Amino acid sequence: MAIPSYQELMLPVLTLASEGETRVPVAADTIADRLGLIEEEREMMLPSRKQRLLHNRIHWAKFYMSKAGLIDVPRRGVFTASAAGRQLLSNG
Repeated sequence: MAIPSYQELMLPVLTLASEGETRVPVAADTIADRLGLIEEEREMMLPSRKQRLLHNRIHWAKFYMSKAGLIDVPRRGVFTASAAGRQLLSNG
């Protein structure tokens, strides 16, 4: 399986964030488990070799959802679903 795009990761990231506060590295491990990614996919790096591809895409998903008001960032490095994000998930 290829690493999903940041758009494809939005729902898994929001779902995980609705379960409570989390951080990108924890979210990446949990989402990788849920998607069944193999170790090679989990460790794929960006061309710059400075960040894992999955972490980067989760960051972008989180960034755009926070701009849309679906994710709250209560403190640096930590995020959770906002009331609007939880409402969106419950509307299915």
